Amino acid sequence: MKEGIAGLEPKPKGRPSMSKKPKKDDQTKHEWSREEQLKRENELLRLENSYLKKLRAFRENPDAYLEKHKQRWHSNSKKKDTD
Repeated sequence: MKEGIAGLEPKPKGRPSMSKKPKKDDQTKHEWSREEQLKRENELLRLENSYLKKLRAFRENPDAYLEKHKQRWHSNSKKKDTD
């Protein structure tokens, strides 16, 4: 009885429709300082370097690379299978 007669009217169900305006990313709203830009670039370069090293190791000897990382693959697959 909190809402009175208005509480008896049907309420919209389901997920609301998407707005037509795209949301702006935080990056476009936020002005990055030069230091923040350099830190971000440094982080991305480190990730790229790490990826390329792993790719090179895999291309040079795929069997050895897979054997080295076999335990990690098995432990991840066991977690997925138990669900």
